Amino acid sequence: MPAVTADAAAAPGGAVPLKRGKKKLMIIVGAALALVLAGGGGGVWVLKKRAAQAAAQAASDEEAASSETAVHAEGGKPQVKGMPVYLPLDPFIVNLADKEVDRYAQIGITLELESTVFADQVKAYMPAVRNAILLILAQKSSKDLLGRSGKEELAEEIMRESVRPMGIEILAPEPVTVATAASGAQDEAPVKATKKGKKGAVRNPVQHVHFSSFIIQ
Repeated sequence: MPAVTADAAAAPGGAVPLKRGKKKLMIIVGAALALVLAGGGGGVWVLKKRAAQAAAQAASDEEAASSETAVHAEGGKPQVKGMPVYLPLDPFIVNLADKEVDRYAQIGITLELESTVFADQVKAYMPAVRNAILLILAQKSSKDLLGRSGKEELAEEIMRESVRPMGIEILAPEPVTVATAASGAQDEAPVKATKKGKKGAVRNPVQHVHFSSFIIQ
């Protein structure tokens, strides 16, 4: 029986070529796996970096918000003003104090109040409030009301008199007096310019008087 040579063992279908193919395949798979792991590690590093940046930004925003809140609490910035409370009154139609000719005024008035609670109080006293305003208007002439200064003076009087029925006394502005040249600066005559009343006056819950209409005929 002939002996088996080394060439016969290396022939096609033998064990030696098969072992070499498996070894080469394992090397390729290992290299591919290493590349995948390397790529995955890089992705994880990028994700970690982005997460760290997002956390730092969130912490910065929270700190800024806390600082702003503290400034508001300490009065560093003005607080947001609340919504105003408006109370429109029914229009006033009144004869004016003109002597030469009959004149009348039709005026729409809206009160700006400090709170809804006081608005309810004004509604409860509305007949007395309207009477106080009508008495003011009846003392005015058309000349008194045509100019801007006359309307502003009327608004101030309404602010004072509209709260009087509720027991709130508001000091009127004090008239400013000037010396007359003809009398050698001895006599004093009142002028329309006014100055504010004394300090410590009662706070007026009627903050503004707005005219929605102003017709004089």
